[in-house]
Amino acid sequence: MHFTSEQRLDDGVLEREFTFGEIPGILWTPGSASASAPAPLILLGHPGGLPRMYPRLAARARHAASDGFAAATIELPGSGDRPRDAAAEQARADLRRALQAGESVSDDIVDRLVLPLVDKAVPEWQALLDALLSLPEIGGPVGYSGGVISIGTRLAVVEPRISVAVLFAGSFVPRAIFEEAREVTIPLHVLLQWDDEGNDRQSALNLFDAFGSKEKTLHANMGGHTGVPQFAGEAAARFFTRHLS
Repeated sequence: MHFTSEQRLDDGVLEREFTFGEIPGILWTPGSASASAPAPLILLGHPGGLPRMYPRLAARARHAASDGFAAATIELPGSGDRPRDAAAEQARADLRRALQAGESVSDDIVDRLVLPLVDKAVPEWQALLDALLSLPEIGGPVGYSGGVISIGTRLAVVEPRISVAVLFAGSFVPRAIFEEAREVTIPLHVLLQWDDEGNDRQSALNLFDAFGSKEKTLHANMGGHTGVPQFAGEAAARFFTRHLS
């Protein structure tokens, strides 16, 4: 991990951009974080395109910092300035064509688009976690917040250092991920926009039902993909405070 810039925001949060290998990322730490009082960590998932997602990610990170948590994110494979994958680009084009034609999206398209992304992204998040937890001002426990929900699901299964997750239901989910969801046991808080134009509501409900966690909460709100109400974010923040503080 190589830090490339840093700035102290007006609320005292330290924002540092970094590269992890060739992967760009951002780390936010609260002003209270120190070697003697390391902050718990939240990994911020997103659908890709770090510059485009920055305003929403920064707002989430600053909210987390106000609760005493550090937050970090990295660019997804094939997004932003990272190299494109021809197979993924073809799957994305097939997805757009199906949606524009009003057709149902086939399992084949979803598998080709999502599963290779999960296979590449999850080891990167795990390696990033190694680097972040080596910083003296960052400690456990660790949570995951956001999408792509298939990435969050896989991480919840394979990464024992993640003890709690807030998952955003807003992306297509391969059938194989439903089977993995049965192995998830950590506490979950799932956010669902009821009228999300790019999400299969029934698939999201089926995935929630599949999760094996004894503690799991579904917070469903009326509205489209980007219409998550402020109080839904506040409920997710309280969930993290209950489990990470």
